[in-house]
Amino acid sequence: MNAPNSSIDKICKYLPGINSPTIVPLAKEGWSSIHSVIGENDFWNVIEKIKSAGAEGILILPIEKIIE
Repeated sequence: MNAPNSSIDKICKYLPGINSPTIVPLAKEGWSSIHSVIGENDFWNVIEKIKSAGAEGILILPIEKIIE
């Protein structure tokens, strides 16, 4: 997902991830991409909260395998 930098802390509170979300700066100043691994049930419980916090362009991809 993409979000304004001012929303990152609020959005990350809703994303458990494995260790923590990955934050990658975007070319658009003041914006970042937030990547997180989250269970499907958890996702549906927080989607409206992260959207309200400023997240947009939310991309959902299935994970076939993950090694912790």
